[in-house]
Amino acid sequence: MPNKFVFADEAGCFTFNRQQNVSKYFILCTVVMDDCAVATQLLDLRRRLAWEGFELGEYFHATTDKQAVRDEVYKVITNAPFTIQATVMEKSKAQPQVRDTKSRFYQYGYFYHFKFGATKQLDQNSEALVTTASLGTRKERVAFEDAVADVMRQTKRVKEWRADFMPCHADPCLQVADYCAWAIQRKWESGGKDVRSYDLIKDRITYEYDLWAKGTDHQY
Repeated sequence: MPNKFVFADEAGCFTFNRQQNVSKYFILCTVVMDDCAVATQLLDLRRRLAWEGFELGEYFHATTDKQAVRDEVYKVITNAPFTIQATVMEKSKAQPQVRDTKSRFYQYGYFYHFKFGATKQLDQNSEALVTTASLGTRKERVAFEDAVADVMRQTKRVKEWRADFMPCHADPCLQVADYCAWAIQRKWESGGKDVRSYDLIKDRITYEYDLWAKGTDHQY
C-alpha cells in the first residue's frame, strides 16, 4: 500500500499561436499527500451543495464551476494537508523539437517537473502512487510514465512507485490538482493580477518554476 500519493494535472491548451482564447502558458501541477482523506471531504461537500441547490457540473472542475462552488471547494481543500508543485512553460519559447508532438511536450515538461519539484516531497521510505488525469493517447501515457521513470532512476529518491491514469471525475484528489493548477494558471495568464484563488493556496506551494524564464527566443 502506498504511503505517498501524487496527483498530477495540467492547465492550458496545446495550441501554439497568439490567437484569442489560446493560453500563453502550459502549466504542469502536482499535489502530494500522505493520505486521501480530502477525497471523502469533497464527496461530502458535493452532496451538501446538491442538497442546498447549488448549480453543479458532473464533478468539481475549476474552469467551469460557478464562483460560489469554487469558494466552497477552496474552503475544503485549503484545510487539507498537502503540498503543491508547478512547472510553468511559456509556450512561445518552446523549441520546435520540444513541441513536435504532445507526447514529447509532456515528457519534456514532466521530466523537469518531477526531477526538481515533485520528488523533493518524497524520500527513500516513500512508496508513491502517481496518478494523473487520463492523457489522451497511449503514447502520451507512455511519455508521462517514461518521464517519471527517468527521474526516479536518476534520483533514487523513492523506495517504490507506480503510475495510474484515470479520468478527473473518478478521483476527487485529481480535482484538488485541477483546482490548484487553475489558480496558478489564472495568476500567470493575468500577469499577476488575478490572484484571488492563488492567494488561498500559495502557502502550500513548495515549487513554482518558470522553466524557460531565461529564454528570450520566441517561436511565434
